[in-house]
Amino acid sequence: MTRKLEKGRLVAATHNKGKVRELKDLFEPVGMEVVSAIELELDEPEETEQTFSGNALIKARAACKATGAPALSDDSGLEVDALGGMPGVHTALWAGEPRDFYIAMKKVETLLKESGATDRTARFVSTLAVVWPDGHEEVFEGTVEGEVVWPPRGDKGFGFDPVFVAKGETETFGEMDPAKKHAMSHRADAFAKLKASLL
Repeated sequence: MTRKLEKGRLVAATHNKGKVRELKDLFEPVGMEVVSAIELELDEPEETEQTFSGNALIKARAACKATGAPALSDDSGLEVDALGGMPGVHTALWAGEPRDFYIAMKKVETLLKESGATDRTARFVSTLAVVWPDGHEEVFEGTVEGEVVWPPRGDKGFGFDPVFVAKGETETFGEMDPAKKHAMSHRADAFAKLKASLL
């Protein structure tokens, strides 16, 4: 049974500063105090699942256990159709360590060129998982359809944002005003579902 998320502290189980910023933008207007795993100096668990929801739950469960507070995690990535859905759940790994998303974006472009693909359709997927201290869990998935472009454009987003143009738009997520992106992104889609169910 779905339960309501009480207003108060919510641990954002992510070490990605861009995600933390977006989660704060989404949750603080509805009365949640978002505290990140970075601020709490939590360890980053190994993401061993092959699905967005599986990895989101790993992170949320670890943060909930460490803090005793409800925890929210986002696992998200870019799926490129001509690459069989890659980089997908391994989106961050494509950027290497330390993470360099220019390398990851270039890798996508190189593979598309090598494959001779003309189809550049892609989507961003976001899965939000909420875990409570008593073990209750809820998962919500959002998507935004679009295509990948080259070269990268804009410096307002993070990750693959500079090479992704949402359907019906001309700007990349990297060029787009953050408020406009938040209103239409995969994370916003997942949040809308979470909000309708939990808030």
